Amino acid sequence: MRKFGTATVAAVLLLSACSGQMAAEKAKAPANMAHAHMGHVTTSWKDTPDKMGLLPTAMAEAKIAKQHATLVLQQPANLAWLKTHTGHVINAVDPSVEAEGPGLGYGVMKAAAGVNQHINLAAGSDGASGNVKAHAEHVGTSAQNTVDWARLIVALGQRVQASDNAANATVMVSQINGLADQLISGTDANKDGKVTWVKGEGGLGQSELHMGFMSKGEGLTN
Repeated sequence: MRKFGTATVAAVLLLSACSGQMAAEKAKAPANMAHAHMGHVTTSWKDTPDKMGLLPTAMAEAKIAKQHATLVLQQPANLAWLKTHTGHVINAVDPSVEAEGPGLGYGVMKAAAGVNQHINLAAGSDGASGNVKAHAEHVGTSAQNTVDWARLIVALGQRVQASDNAANATVMVSQINGLADQLISGTDANKDGKVTWVKGEGGLGQSELHMGFMSKGEGLTN
């Protein structure tokens, strides 16, 4: 049997201890906070339904809002119908205003505001890359556009619910339907034939597109 001297054993033990310490320090090293906040946008956040990412939550709620904004127009002369489905739209957009309805209970407005907040936190994190900083502006601007349109939907929806005239209510419902489209698709505000991320144009679709560019640039997706 081969024997090891005391010095050799000591060296092996020291090397083992150093390796263990390095592994422990690596485990305790702070995560890339830019990537962490990106994950809050795309993958998971603590208070969303099923802990979904903020952007998927906003998208899901926006699709519900659009569905019911379309249903409203099926009976334009029926004031009760108009009010019921307008309430459903409001619920999907901001359940703090209308608690009852088919939405997920989070709301487009809160989720889109969260997207804007966390993507800006990503851009402001120590070590955030130029890629993150550039696309954060695109994602955040489009998310803020969505919040602005969501506020308009709620304001119009409340007017519909207070209305005593179906014809007047239908005009506002048509506006709500158009805004519900914009939540996801955005709008060509400057009439140049395309929708981009700029203020007043991009919606959640643009936020999603530029999150994809950002994630690919960070090597997180193919």
